[in-house]
Amino acid sequence: MVFANPNYLYLLLLLIPMIGWYVYKLSKSQASLQVSSSEAFEAPEATSWIVYLRHMPFVLRMVAVALLIVILARPQSTNSWSDSSTEGIDIMLAMDISGSMLAQDLKPNRLEAAKDVAASFINGRPNDNIGLVVFSAESFTQCPLTTDHTVLLNLFKDIQSGMIQDGTAIGLGLANAVSRIKDSHAKSKVIILLTDGSNNAGEIAPVTAAEIAKTFGVRVYTIGVGTKGMAPYPFQTAFGVQYQNIPVEIDEATLKQIASTTGGQYFRATDNASLKEIYSEIDQMEKTKISVQEYSKKQEEYKNWALLVFALLLVEILLRNTLLRNIP
Repeated sequence: MVFANPNYLYLLLLLIPMIGWYVYKLSKSQASLQVSSSEAFEAPEATSWIVYLRHMPFVLRMVAVALLIVILARPQSTNSWSDSSTEGIDIMLAMDISGSMLAQDLKPNRLEAAKDVAASFINGRPNDNIGLVVFSAESFTQCPLTTDHTVLLNLFKDIQSGMIQDGTAIGLGLANAVSRIKDSHAKSKVIILLTDGSNNAGEIAPVTAAEIAKTFGVRVYTIGVGTKGMAPYPFQTAFGVQYQNIPVEIDEATLKQIASTTGGQYFRATDNASLKEIYSEIDQMEKTKISVQEYSKKQEEYKNWALLVFALLLVEILLRNTLLRNIP
């Protein structure tokens, strides 16, 4: 229930002085008489229930006044509903899981940093179909396009380097992502491809895969992950895991060409913060459009309150002219 004129409810504060005046008047209307003994007045039958009933007219009047104030505030019942239409975006994430993604120029390493940031990106887009393709020397679909992001995130946690043969098949990974999104009927189709190297495996060249993506109207954002210069990389030795600095070699020219061919954009992530900023920028560029129309229907509810006020006043009049007519 809502009120059309809620400010009138402040008038309920007037009940406080009215009650105070009644109590004050009642105390002044009682006379005092000194007697030698009060035994005659202490009999159980001396106090009649009618004596207590004499306050009932005042109580009924106060309730009636309170209800009258509520009526002035115009109580209303409301029914509301809304129609929403969503212009969805389908997004495939193509992620490199080759051995070089274990380099620790990002913390704890490139792969885990990429997984964490991508998970936050997924959580921020509840209305979109999102899927995941991983690639190394080969490529496979970890999760097809879905709006069940809980399942997607659970599958995201399972990916790790070494799941498939090592290598970097950028073209194959991109082509796999295109095959998963090309038949989508969404207004916008996007692939976010993340890698830290250059194409050295697979039967499909990255530029060829980009042309295929362009044919199906798929926009590709490419992200090169890795610091500039040298990065610590773990090597397994007879003495355990040893870290050695290796040069960071990202084929930025190819990644830029893929992005420009499909109408996307290339980004370079050199640390965790810049990687988060990149996903945030892509998130802003590829916003889902939602239009909502809200409807509301209100109905006046003062009639029942008015009938209750009338009933209370009627009861007060009946009491004053029947049971309480002889009580001052």
